[in-house]
This record gives sequence, structure tokens and C-alpha cells, in this order.
Amino acid sequence: MTYGWGKLNNWIKTPVTKQQIEPLCTKYNIDQLLASIFVRRGITTGQDILYYLESDLRFQHNPFLFNSMEDAVERITQAEEEGEKVLIFGDRDVDGVTSTTILYEYLKQRGLDVQCRLPLESDGYGLSKKAVEDFAAQDGTLIITVDCGISNFEEIEYAASLGIDVIITDHHNAPENLPQAVVILDPKEPDSGYPFADISGAAVAYKLVSALRFSHSDFYNSEICILDIGAPPEPVEGQSVSIHCLKIRNLAKVKELHETITPGKTSIYDLKLPYFLQGQVIYAWDANKTKSELAQIFGNGIEFNIYDLRSEIAQVIPSVKNLSEEQLNNSSTIAKYSEDTPDILETLYNIYVTYCYKSISIKNKNYLSSERRDLQLVALAAIADIMPLKNENRLFIKAGIDSIKKDGPRPGLAELFSQLKINTESLTSVDISWTVTPALNAAGRLGQADVALELLINEDPRKRNELAVKIYELNEQRKDLVNKAAWKIKDTVQSNITQNQEKLCVIIDEEIHPGITGNLAGKIMQEKNVPSIIITQSDGVYKGSMRSCRGLITTSFLADFGDFFINYGGHNAAAGFSFESSRLELFNKKIQEIIPSINLEEENLDINIDAEIPPELLKPESFEIINKLEPFGAENKELLLVTKNIKLCDAMVQGKKEPYSLKLVFDTGKNKFPGMFFGQAQRLKQDIQVGQNYDILYTMVFNYFNGCKTPQFRLKEVRKS
Repeated sequence: MTYGWGKLNNWIKTPVTKQQIEPLCTKYNIDQLLASIFVRRGITTGQDILYYLESDLRFQHNPFLFNSMEDAVERITQAEEEGEKVLIFGDRDVDGVTSTTILYEYLKQRGLDVQCRLPLESDGYGLSKKAVEDFAAQDGTLIITVDCGISNFEEIEYAASLGIDVIITDHHNAPENLPQAVVILDPKEPDSGYPFADISGAAVAYKLVSALRFSHSDFYNSEICILDIGAPPEPVEGQSVSIHCLKIRNLAKVKELHETITPGKTSIYDLKLPYFLQGQVIYAWDANKTKSELAQIFGNGIEFNIYDLRSEIAQVIPSVKNLSEEQLNNSSTIAKYSEDTPDILETLYNIYVTYCYKSISIKNKNYLSSERRDLQLVALAAIADIMPLKNENRLFIKAGIDSIKKDGPRPGLAELFSQLKINTESLTSVDISWTVTPALNAAGRLGQADVALELLINEDPRKRNELAVKIYELNEQRKDLVNKAAWKIKDTVQSNITQNQEKLCVIIDEEIHPGITGNLAGKIMQEKNVPSIIITQSDGVYKGSMRSCRGLITTSFLADFGDFFINYGGHNAAAGFSFESSRLELFNKKIQEIIPSINLEEENLDINIDAEIPPELLKPESFEIINKLEPFGAENKELLLVTKNIKLCDAMVQGKKEPYSLKLVFDTGKNKFPGMFFGQAQRLKQDIQVGQNYDILYTMVFNYFNGCKTPQFRLKEVRKS
């Protein structure tokens, strides 16, 4: 018999070998338990492990890796210099509201004539022609979209016809034909240049603000070249050497050159080197040593003007003052995560970037605090928009939550946290996903997204408190609407799935509030494990939300409808769309035509556990492993563990209303650990009895109460041993 997990009844622990684990333990100085979890989760490369073990923001990607970032900075700088009117147009969800806030606050602080706008319920998805017309009537000349715009081809063409430039900052899947904006910043756009596609819209806005902040530094648009001389990558007959050069602009790598030279045989005029270095400011770690080596290679007749990188960096980072290149390489944190032999050129590049950002933060005391303040919102957006918790998304959320804990929640969030009774000391990504983001999203879902935006940008604490109360009330209203709608359609759901060959659920109900279609679709998708669509009618138009699973990509599915929709857009797992009321019958017909071609991935009825910990090895310190794996969320599920044959020494029923929960206490011999088994009070004395031994399936959490931090199990299943 199983409980809680329904049909999921096999606890599977993927075997791992000593040969897989030991190299990770040695290279990254981690214990065998964490190494085995990494291996089971496929986290085995240095670049993947880095984002679990490190939290320093220097590991985030440079905003200027966007090929169009310089163009965006220059166009906004032009607007600033010429006193242009600027409109920031966002989306109505958490990602859109936080994106708008981040960019609006920065441009306002910088003195631009800036305003912001979110779409009305009647506007549909993204930028509207009405918004463009209203802005044109004010003699506006620049619109910056955030978390939207990549699908607004006609609206942006219309803006151009009225003399308005549009900068798109978005993160949604890009259509084949891109809008004719003056600049597009979208990591999912094939030619974006950005190395990580799965960041939120707020993260893209944050990258733009980071680039704008950097543009006020002494390093903006400066181009330097780092030069290093070493042994050739492969042995060459004679006493050959290799010259390695790296051009850097706006702290991003621009171009590299690697040439092998045999002194006395290779003429400098046969090399690309002089052309590569022409007009460059050249740095070497030890300038005098490098000049001497170049003189030996090419003779004294050719002079190289080289600056000493070590002495310049030592002014800001004194610890490097006496380090050789080899010592610097050995001390490099970044080099530790390289799959290859540490590259000195890469190390020199990284220390130069660190030096530049430290220099900027010394000169601008508010630089780091402003960044941390923005990252509180970026963290919320990443969690709300279900971004995969890998790569730099992990840094964003770690930094955002850390800022909330250490600096305090930023204005707006502070008032909302107070209403939601959130303990910031114990705040985790899971807490945010269950409490904060649904509350902020409720305003947009119920047609009052401006309330959420105003909460975050208003400078009056009293007004912010009123808005926080309003958002709390809207969230309670949303919950009630979802519960009533779910009850209303519950008998229809399974019959519809059966009708659609167990591949899809499509519910059309004109009484459903248009703001909760996404909530309902997600609820059905999770319960039934099939992609789900909820459609309702508003202002003579059918509007729908789709939530997907088992490998069906929402935007590809909707693209199969051709030019059917008024508009649509989204991510792989979530999308929205609208179509004319007169096309309802055609929509249903197209659904039936598409269903045979849907191939869902098979349901997996097994529970894959991360590790099994014997009772005798369970200690309070064992729980610290969750600090390495947090934040949890999309593509980084909560740690799932098994402990077998552990003794139950106490049990009690808890809760104020049904279904009541169980608090169980387990005894390992040396330690006792409480565990919460939510909604399972009926099992006490049925098959759970104090004094018996059990196999338990659980996640690890910390419980905070009256300033005390206690390790605790969150039980998923309890079985007799």
C-alpha cells in the first residue's frame, strides 16, 4: 500500500561508482554524499558544479555578450542627452512587473523623462497599438519593452511609422520573422550572442541596467589586449614559443590570437601578431619580463609598448602584488572549474574583470547595493516564471535571497512580506514560489497589475502599505476563484482527456475569470500529467492559457495553428493566446486535427531518489547539504532522500482543520529528528505506530521558531521496514 504519491511506488536509486565520485571529491573538495547526488543528477562538469558551489556574482555572464547591448546603451544614452520621452512597456505578471520596476527606477534615477505602462486586460499579450498611439500623442520617441515585444511585429512596425524607436528586451521564444526594432535583446533569439538562453525577462532588464551602469565607468568602450608568452600547445622542433593575445572590450572577450614562433626562423612580418596588436593598449602580467622575452624572439629593433598588469591590479587587489603567473593560476577559483589545464590567459582575463568591477564599486559606493536591490526582484521573477535553476539563475536567486536576509526586503517587498507574515530569516526559493509570487501575480491576473507595479515603485511607505493590503486581498480573491472554477469543471476534465486520447485537456468555459486560466491549466496539468488548456471569453475574444509537460512545447503546438490567433507567445512549458469568438468551432476542429500528431513522453511511475542515508550516519550536520543545493525549483527539484529501518519514537496529530497532519519523531540512537507528514493524520494507529521501525522518503528542511533553527524531515512516504 502507498500513500501521498499515488501510483509512484518504486524508490529508485541510480547506482554510482567510486570512479565517478572520487574525482569530484578531490577536485572540488566536497564529500561523497554531495558528489553522489551530483552524479545522479548529471551535474558533473566544472561549469555546472560551479553554480552550485559558488555564489559570487563575478560568475554571472557579462551583459555585453549580447551582440546588441552596446547599441541599446547608446540609444538610451542618446535619449538621455536629448531629453527624449521614454516609455517602458511591460507585461502584467510578476516577471513583467519586476522588469518594469528595475528599468524604470534606474532610468528615473538617472534623470530621464521616463514613464511606464502595463497592458490593460483588453490589450491582449504584449505591446498594443493603443499604447503606441497614446505615447505618440505625448511626442514620445523611444519605447523599451520588457518581458514582451518579441512577437509584436505589427505594433512595432506601427511605432516606427509614427517616428518612435523600439528597443525590445524579452526572453520568450523568438518567432522566425523578428520585429523591426532598433535593438533586440532576447537570449532566445538565435543571433543574440548571449551564452545562456533561459533567463527571465527581469534578468534581461537587469542586464541592460548593468550595462548602463557600466557605461558611466572609466572602462566603458575601452579596448585592451592582454599578451602572454609561453610554451607552444604541442612540441615543435627547435626552441619554439607561443604568443597568446586576447582583445577585451567592455570586459567581454572580442578576439583571440595564438601563434607559435621559432626565434631566428620566424619573421614578425610573417605573423598576424603586428596587425592584431595595431592600435591596442597592451598589457602583460610582468611587463618587463615580457618585453625582454619579445626582444629575445624578435631582436631589439622591434619595440613593444606594454603596460604592467600586475602593478595596476595590485592597487585594488594587493594580494596579487608578488604573485607570478603560475602562482596566480594556481590560486584562481575560476580555473578550478575548467575541464582542461588552467589557461593563464583565461586567468589573466578573469583577474582583470574582477579588478575593473572592484575599481568601479570603490569609486561608486552605491554600485553593489543597487545591484543587490535589483537582484531581489530578479530572484522573484526567476522563481515566478519557472526558470531552470541552473547556470546564472542560481546566482541571481542566491544573491536576491541573501540581500533580502542581510539588507532587508526592498521597499514594496517589505510591506508585502509583512502582510504575508513571511520570516525573512528562514526564506527559501520554495517559500517565495508558494507565497510571494502568487500574491504579486494575483494583481495582474485580476486585472489590477498596476497595483503590484505601484507597490514596487511608490516612494510613500504609507501608500505602499495600503497597496500591500490590497494585493493580499486580491490574492485571497484569486484563491477563491480558482477553487470554485476547479470544482465547477472537475467532472468535465477527465472526460475531455479521454476524448482527446489521453494527450490533452482543453476546457472552454465562458464563466471562468480570464485572470485564472493559467492557474487552472497548471493545476490540471499537475494533477492529470497531461498538457492542459483553459479558455474563457472576454470582450468578445476567446483568451486561453496553456501549461505543458511530458515534452510538448507550447509555442510549437500553437504555431501549428498557423495564422489562426490574434496573438500568442510564451515559453516551452507555458503560453497564452487569443482568437476571435467567431473562430471557436474552427479552433475545436484544429485541436482534433492536431491531437493524432501529439507524442507525449511516457509517464514515469518511479521515484528517483538522490541518496540513501543509513540512520547511524544521519546527523544535524547532514542537513547542511541543502545549502549547497538550494535554490530548489525547475530542473533542480528538492533533495529526495531515503532512510531505512529508522525507529519512530513519538507521534502527534497537528493542525487546525482537516486534513490534519502528523508530526513524527525518529530516533537514530544518537540523534532525534522531527518530521512533518502533511495531511496524513488518519494513518496514526492504522499503519503507523510508535516503537516500530520504518523506511522513510523525505526532503530535508530547517524549521525556524523563536530564533531557533531546527533540522526537520518533510515526509513524502512512510513504510514499515
